[in-house]
Amino acid sequence: MSLWGLFFEPKMHKIVYYLITFSFLVLITPFVNTISKVIRLKGIYRIGPHNKDVISIIFGSLLGDAHAEKREMGTGTRISFYQEGSHIKYILFLHNLLSKLGYCNPKIPTIRTRLGKGKIRKIARFSTWTYTSFNWIHDLWYKNNIKCIPECIGEYLTPLALAIWIMDDGAKVGSGLKFATNSYTYNDCKILVKVLKDNFNLKVSIQSAGAKDQYIIYIWKESMEDLRNIVSPYIIPEMKYKLL
Repeated sequence: MSLWGLFFEPKMHKIVYYLITFSFLVLITPFVNTISKVIRLKGIYRIGPHNKDVISIIFGSLLGDAHAEKREMGTGTRISFYQEGSHIKYILFLHNLLSKLGYCNPKIPTIRTRLGKGKIRKIARFSTWTYTSFNWIHDLWYKNNIKCIPECIGEYLTPLALAIWIMDDGAKVGSGLKFATNSYTYNDCKILVKVLKDNFNLKVSIQSAGAKDQYIIYIWKESMEDLRNIVSPYIIPEMKYKLL
């Protein structure tokens, strides 16, 4: 029998198959282990510096409904993103951006239901991995565990951060746009108004939200064209209605 015939004899075929399979496993195992180790990496070993766009996404989101959570034992901080189920396309957009950059679990967020204020609400949420290099963000944004506006917000309110804030917490009102800043103090709102004027030359004012010590920030219709020019490159199609 020729060597060619011997090679393709059933028994030899199985032997070759097992050898190839074993070699493949030997080659791929270190790669799989590396991915697994990165995912399980403790927060203390996840360090920066972080891309400016990532910081813009985080700061823009924190201006809205996102929150920073410092984990127990001082292992680091994670950023949690939250939206009503009707804005699932937006939360998927955020998740896609951050997961591709390696900042969160690639598992796609799903819509869940919960009971809130006597009615069933649909929500979608996800969180970043925990980073010790996010602790400074938590320290800037929280005083006695209450979220407040950092004095240095002007350094981080980029066009991208502004667009994220609009998509997260902005709403069209008449010919203008409002930010639901109800949870912030009047002084916090004054800081934001100044930054919007200084950074983007927008006409902005603080208005009552209709409840005691609650305020909204309103962008005048005279500034809407300027606002559209600033943020349109970053606004996803599903959120463009806020700027019309």
